[in-house]
Amino acid sequence: MNKVVITGMGCISPLADNVEDFYKAIRAGKCGISDITLFDVTDYPVKIAGEIKDFEVTKRVDKKRARSMARFSQFATYAAQEAIEMANLQVEDDNNIGVYIGNGIGGFEIAEENFAKLLERGPRAISPLTIPLLIGNEAAGNIALIHNLKGPCHTIQTACASATDAIGTAFLAIRSGLIDVAITGGCEAAITKLSLAGFSRLHALSASHNDEPQKASCPFDKNRDGFTMGEGAGILVIESEESAKKRNAKILGEILGYGASCDAFHITAPNPEGIGAAKAMQRAIEMSGLKLEDIDYINAHGTSTLANDVMETNAIKKVFKEYAKDIKISSTKSMTSHLVGAAGAIEAIVCVKSIEEGYYPATINYNTPDEECDLNYIPNVGIEANMDYALSESLGFGGHNGVLIFGKYKG
Repeated sequence: MNKVVITGMGCISPLADNVEDFYKAIRAGKCGISDITLFDVTDYPVKIAGEIKDFEVTKRVDKKRARSMARFSQFATYAAQEAIEMANLQVEDDNNIGVYIGNGIGGFEIAEENFAKLLERGPRAISPLTIPLLIGNEAAGNIALIHNLKGPCHTIQTACASATDAIGTAFLAIRSGLIDVAITGGCEAAITKLSLAGFSRLHALSASHNDEPQKASCPFDKNRDGFTMGEGAGILVIESEESAKKRNAKILGEILGYGASCDAFHITAPNPEGIGAAKAMQRAIEMSGLKLEDIDYINAHGTSTLANDVMETNAIKKVFKEYAKDIKISSTKSMTSHLVGAAGAIEAIVCVKSIEEGYYPATINYNTPDEECDLNYIPNVGIEANMDYALSESLGFGGHNGVLIFGKYKG
């Protein structure tokens, strides 16, 4: 089996439009949640989100090409450009470089705009690019098109686990020798009229902090009342160790294990005992060859919903047993908001940077302990300390569970 390493990373998030500034904001405990400005939210119960303000896609993507993309594809291609440049990846014409991108809802805003035109003026009024813009696989397709990548090109759609499952799928492809290099991660542009209304009707979003948006995401806190929608993308360049060494690439970290499972319990609610999430963690740890005590840090899914945070706490206890009370855990969604299909990718970047810098990010907005969430969630202030191994969890509607384990590259 090939050892799989990370050689490039790129991101666009509510906190910053590049990896360096993004992680500086994480270390500083900044929050990217603010008032929604993309459309009028007067009639909506939720008026805040992790919105990317003043996005300039043309800083990294050709203007003409960007015009033929929906917002989620723009995010993906923008982040991919940074990752490929960081990896110093030179693409030959006859290549077998794979693209594996996670996405949750595709170009909802395109569907909304053109459906309104259809109802108002009839079928001839909609744009001929409606379908190519809105379908979820177009982010992966655009990355491949821009960079001439001719290996497998896949879109993974497992709700909030999409990016983690995409990275995991790419990791398995390299580990098995199917490909040597992959561009992988996730993207999302879910702050749209239909999406906000739909999640609000599910009572999944925090609706009590419209006047204090930066306090809205408070994972594991007793007073949490829902997640906060976000948008953006995280992209990694991963490759076999042999490929990276042959290119003399700088190795940023290693992927050691991936685990996946399905709750098979409920279409939106997680199994409260955390059985599915626990299985995914156990499978990832088993693949990594690590002991439970080797895992220094867990970047939790930590959505700030009543059901998820209790379930996830139960799952961690189920897997780590007595060690669960000692392991350091945090939810960086308290800062980034919940990027849905992109969440696992930017959280992967958090893990790689945390290992590199020896820093455990905080869970901000943690003020009132919950007796059902009784582990060490690194409240409010991060910790400077060595980190060798980090586990990242992503848990999605439909019962999808994905887990990745990252490690310090030791040659």
